[in-house]
Amino acid sequence: MTNTERTLLNLLHEDAKLTDEQLAAMLGKSEKEIHDTIADLEAAGILIGYGAVINPEATENDSVSALIEVKITPQRDRGFDAIARTIYSFPEVKACYLMSGAFDLMVIVEGDNIRQVGQFVSEKLSALDNVLSCATHFILKRYKQDGRLLTKENDEHRQAVTP
Repeated sequence: MTNTERTLLNLLHEDAKLTDEQLAAMLGKSEKEIHDTIADLEAAGILIGYGAVINPEATENDSVSALIEVKITPQRDRGFDAIARTIYSFPEVKACYLMSGAFDLMVIVEGDNIRQVGQFVSEKLSALDNVLSCATHFILKRYKQDGRLLTKENDEHRQAVTP
């Protein structure tokens, strides 16, 4: 991967609304070079999508998100990939990561309410043959996501609690 490609990806990650013209000016390239480079990155499966970062607390959306730690038994000759594929295929799953440490997969799910997330965990996720255990952590508040602050900084200072 070239330095131009890396820089272009970083710029698009920060602001996917930048135009080819703006990117060309920032990188000292022609608009056609930028357009062709983006097309090449998309074709290679490196640049797989564009998205907005939305603050769920600023919307009318009352959905619930949870981070679930999952311990699994890897499958012979297929490792963790086959069970991860099964898990990330559920529509409730927004992200799925193979992890090092105390658990194997970190799964982020969304549901309309706590009951729906609980049903997903009890009826779908924990019911899978290779799943040994799950630990569900509900997300109470988001402060920062994808490198962007979701809360406004304010000058209010809470009084320190002292014994």
